[in-house]
Amino acid sequence: MITFTTDFGATEHYVGVMKGVIYSIHPAAQVADITNGVQSFDLLDGALAISQAYSYFPRNTVHVVVVDPGVGGSRRPILATVGDHLFVAPDNGVLSLVYEREERVSVRHITAEHYFHHPVSNTFHGRDIFAPVAAHLSKGVEVDKFGDEIVDFVRFLTPKPKASGAGSWKAVVLKTDKFGNLMTSITPNDIPELFALPTPAFKITVGKTEVTQLHSSYVHGAPGEVFVVLGSAGFLEISANRSSAARLAGADKGTEVSVVLT
Repeated sequence: MITFTTDFGATEHYVGVMKGVIYSIHPAAQVADITNGVQSFDLLDGALAISQAYSYFPRNTVHVVVVDPGVGGSRRPILATVGDHLFVAPDNGVLSLVYEREERVSVRHITAEHYFHHPVSNTFHGRDIFAPVAAHLSKGVEVDKFGDEIVDFVRFLTPKPKASGAGSWKAVVLKTDKFGNLMTSITPNDIPELFALPTPAFKITVGKTEVTQLHSSYVHGAPGEVFVVLGSAGFLEISANRSSAARLAGADKGTEVSVVLT
């Protein structure tokens, strides 16, 4: 199986062309979209998307991840074997959160140009490099045929909450989803005190809103109330029941989140 995670959107021809290239090489391939709605040029958004999804696919799935603002520049195309999955992507850090989740990581610089679609465009490596490489992988070509292993691949660390005093931390909003939920950089491992039972008294400040309630699900919030939940991705979310917490709080990706145990 081959998956797509890209910022190409739903209105352009790019995703369809990449699938055409794959089917031309391997007509029996199975191709599934994780999302083509990654925020344009946003490596962290792409990294979050693929890291939350890849493990739900069968082992040996080939994941094509194209969020590539550096296309045509010096960044390398890479083939990463991470855990039981394969990833074809630009070497720009978009796989960083996948690397964080697995112990076994092997990354190769893709240099075997006879697997590419020619001529290779300077602006569409998704079509000319990543899609054909994924297709050949899905046909059973061994990973070592595509290039040599490298150790200086690009990776970044997910922002983590930082203590700002006794019982207080500073964090950040990593993402705003389509429902207006604010995914913060806080996990139970970062601030275990916040998730203890019974829930301690706390105050979370984000934008123009102070939050004092932790609910187990969105439905338990009152209309118009901004509260926090532990989301399915494992991060603390600032949410509202059937409303946009981002709008109510006047916050978005990058907004500072202050946590104080009271």
